Amino acid sequence: MQRRHDRIASKNRDQFAEQEKRSRINHSKRTVGRHEVQSWTRATKQSLCLMWQKVKIQLMLSMSFLVAVFWYCRRLYGFLAQLLKRWSNYLQRKLIKNHSVLAEVDLLGYSAREWKGETKQAKHMREAYNELFWNYHIKYLRQVKKDNYCVLRAVLFQILSQGIPFPSWMRERDILKLPEKLLYSQGCNWIQQYSFGPERYTGPNAFGKLRKCMETLKTNWIEISGTKDHEERGNMCNALFSDESKEHKLYEAIKFVMLYEVVEAYEQIKNREEPIPHLFSLLLARDTSSDPLSFMMNHLNSIGDSGCLDQVEIFLLGYLLEVKIRVYRLHRFNTEDFQVNYPDEYRREWNEVSLLTEDDRYYHIPVIRT
Repeated sequence: MQRRHDRIASKNRDQFAEQEKRSRINHSKRTVGRHEVQSWTRATKQSLCLMWQKVKIQLMLSMSFLVAVFWYCRRLYGFLAQLLKRWSNYLQRKLIKNHSVLAEVDLLGYSAREWKGETKQAKHMREAYNELFWNYHIKYLRQVKKDNYCVLRAVLFQILSQGIPFPSWMRERDILKLPEKLLYSQGCNWIQQYSFGPERYTGPNAFGKLRKCMETLKTNWIEISGTKDHEERGNMCNALFSDESKEHKLYEAIKFVMLYEVVEAYEQIKNREEPIPHLFSLLLARDTSSDPLSFMMNHLNSIGDSGCLDQVEIFLLGYLLEVKIRVYRLHRFNTEDFQVNYPDEYRREWNEVSLLTEDDRYYHIPVIRT
C-alpha cells in the first residue's frame, strides 16, 4: 500500500516536473518570439526611417527643381514678352509710323479734329478748309510726315504716284555723272563738305554716297513712272515711301541736283552767257547764298536735319523737276497769297502737283474730287 502510494506520489512529481519543464520551454519560446517581434519591428522602423530620409531628399530635390523651373519659366516668359513688345514696336515703326505719306482722310473731318475751339486762329483755319472744300473741290487730304524733308516728300510722292516722266533735261544728261562733273570738270572740291540731312555726314566718301543717291533716284523714278497700272504704281510708291533709307536717298539726290543747277547758273552769270531764269537771281541775291558754296553750307546742308526749303528754293524745286507746284497757304486765307504757284514762270506742258500748308513749314497733299 505504501509502495503504491509512493509510486503515485513519484508519478505526480514527474508529471509536475514535466509540466514545469514544458512551462519553462513555452515561456522561453514566448520570450524569444517577443524579442524577434521587437527586433523585426525595430528593423522595420529603421528601414522605414532610411526610406523616408531618401524619399525626403528626393522630394526636396524635386521641389527645388520645380521651383527652379518655375523661376526660369517666369524669367523666360518675361524675356519673351519684352522681346515680343520690342518686335511689335519695331514692326509698328516700320509698317505704320514709317508710312511717311498716309492714306486719304476727309478734309472737313481733319479740319474739325485739328482746329477745335473758338479761338480766332481756329475759326480762321476752319473757314480756309471750308473754302477749299466748297470752292476748290478739294475733298480729301493725305497727311505727310512732319520733318524737314516734308516739301520734298510731298512733291516727289505726287510726281511718282501720277507717273510723271523723268524731266527732259535729266534724260538728255546722265544725272549719275553730275557729282563727277561737279567735282572734276568744274573743280568744286568743296562738295566734300556736303551734309546728308540728319545723317550729317561729310568727308571724302561724300562723292560715292552722292552717286548712290543719284542711282536710287533715277532707278525708282524710271521704274515707277513706267508702270501704267495706277493701282500697282500706288503700291510701289507706298512701299518706297515706307523705306526710310531709300526715301532719304531720293531727297539727297534732289538736293544735289538743286546745287548743281545753282552752280551752272552761277557760272553763266560770271561768264555773262545767256540769260538765266529770274529765280536764280533771287536765290543768289541773298547774303546767305551769294555763291554755290554758301548756298550749300547755309541752306542745303540743313535741309532734312534742322531746316526745310524756303519759298525761293521751292521755286527752284519746281523748275528743275519741271512741274508747277500749286500751294494753298491756309494761314494766308483771304489774301492774294492764299494760292501761289512755284515757279511763277512755268511752261504749259509741265505737270502740276498741289500742296497744302498751314504755316509754310509743313505741307500735306490735297486731293481734288470733282
